[in-house]
Amino acid sequence: MRKKRQPQLSARMRLVMDYVCVLAGSAIVGLAFNAFLLPNKIASGGVSGISTILHWTVGFEPSYVQWALNIPLYISGILLLGSRFGYFQYALKTLIGTLFLPLVVHLTAGWPPATSNPLLGAIFGGIGVGLGLGIVFRGKASTGGTDLAAQIVNKYTGISLGVSVAAIDGMIVLASALTLSLESALYALVGMYLTGKTIDIVQMGMSTSKMAFIISERQNELRPKILSEIDRGVTRLEGIGGYTDHPRPVLLCVVSQNEITKLKQLVKEVDPKAFVIVTQATEVLGEGFKRSL
Repeated sequence: MRKKRQPQLSARMRLVMDYVCVLAGSAIVGLAFNAFLLPNKIASGGVSGISTILHWTVGFEPSYVQWALNIPLYISGILLLGSRFGYFQYALKTLIGTLFLPLVVHLTAGWPPATSNPLLGAIFGGIGVGLGLGIVFRGKASTGGTDLAAQIVNKYTGISLGVSVAAIDGMIVLASALTLSLESALYALVGMYLTGKTIDIVQMGMSTSKMAFIISERQNELRPKILSEIDRGVTRLEGIGGYTDHPRPVLLCVVSQNEITKLKQLVKEVDPKAFVIVTQATEVLGEGFKRSL
């Protein structure tokens, strides 16, 4: 039986879910900041990192610092980036994230910290921030901040966006090493790494799918068996042997983790001489897998 197609959300419902993601994700980032990062003096990049440094060195309220930096950066993004800043809904959702995140930081400022251990703060703060940002990104928005500064640098200097982000965050971590302590900066690097990894997981999921490339002279026998016995689709790709220069069709098949063993056994039964390459499929969208967004 072919896998059933999952129902698609209406455009209006998807838009509502986007705004819910922006608000929920921003709230998670704000809570992670106050519960784990700020009390342990961990300035893991971004505007939140700057607010952490200024809080512990000058005594500024982090939420006010974040508003004071985020709002001008947002306005600069609109004026300087133009169409590169995004369409109206993206700009509006980003504005909401830009304003709501510091609000959450402000409202939860009096809450007791979750831990006084800086390593635990870096680990769970990094994961919490990554989880929140990943949810915001799934809402097709951002929380503004230094990401906009990096886009501006990219536009006017030609420096790649990745290098721009890394340079800005690197300067913030370096500043924390000079103003707070070297240990705080090292913990900040741990938090930044976990934030990036968590964003990837939220964005792409913890995929258990495998992608198999099968090169076989008996592919006409393999195709119907894969379709009937594993109930997965197969795509036939045209290939040319690099040594013989003869046509060598390649079968492409994506299966779940618990189906890969069955696929390999089936290929071995039909053609023991088949050449099989199995790789991890980071994200699979479509019928039988995750619903397309």
